[in-house]
Amino acid sequence: MAKTVMITGAGSGFGKGTSLALAERGHRVIATTETEAQAEALRAEAPQLTVEKLDVTSADVAKVTSWEIDVLINNAGAGQTGPLADVPLERVRRLFDVNVFGTLAVTQAVLPGMVERGSGRVIILSSIAGFITGPGFGPYSMTKHALEAMGKALRSELAGQGIDVTLVNPGPYLTGFNDRMADSMWEWFGEGSLNAPSAPLFQMVRDFVTGDQRDPAEVVDRLVELTEAETTDEHNFIPPELRDQITV
Repeated sequence: MAKTVMITGAGSGFGKGTSLALAERGHRVIATTETEAQAEALRAEAPQLTVEKLDVTSADVAKVTSWEIDVLINNAGAGQTGPLADVPLERVRRLFDVNVFGTLAVTQAVLPGMVERGSGRVIILSSIAGFITGPGFGPYSMTKHALEAMGKALRSELAGQGIDVTLVNPGPYLTGFNDRMADSMWEWFGEGSLNAPSAPLFQMVRDFVTGDQRDPAEVVDRLVELTEAETTDEHNFIPPELRDQITV
């Protein structure tokens, strides 16, 4: 049965790939992008999609209240690395605005329609970083830990109203996101930083995270499966063997 699926952060990466895959399978996809330039590019490339400019940190979110959404995929996200002793607070606040408050704002805008119909699904893109962290990845991991709490609470709160909430926890995938995030600390980190003597450690972690990334089609395929599934588990680790590395 075809569904109406809204995907945030669809200008690139998992969001774009999932939008195209779901449309190919006959679903109506509302693909949203942070900027109008991204929206125009996606409209030109994929006319089969309904494309809307929607910055999850802005008044754009009000648009969502007039859309009838069966499945919401909260994919929009930002990355930031750097030692917590030094990272500028405005960068951390921006990260929470996008990853946490933006995700919650869009979800709250979609839920009234789902509650009224007594059905719906909310998919939240968390990360393996929602369970583990390492040197330099504290800012990003903080936001993903927050999404874990959000998703688990929503799942238990909404199940009785016919709404399913599930979390997706990918490892490192080659979309360009991890590379940009790993490099972001070097925009401000350097001489004069409290942890400047640890720079070789942070560079080593950066190389580890970006050195062996996987095919993002694995995540796209799983998001398609979750969109169409009758039921879901609370967590979806991709690849599945990631579950063996942590305690849930």
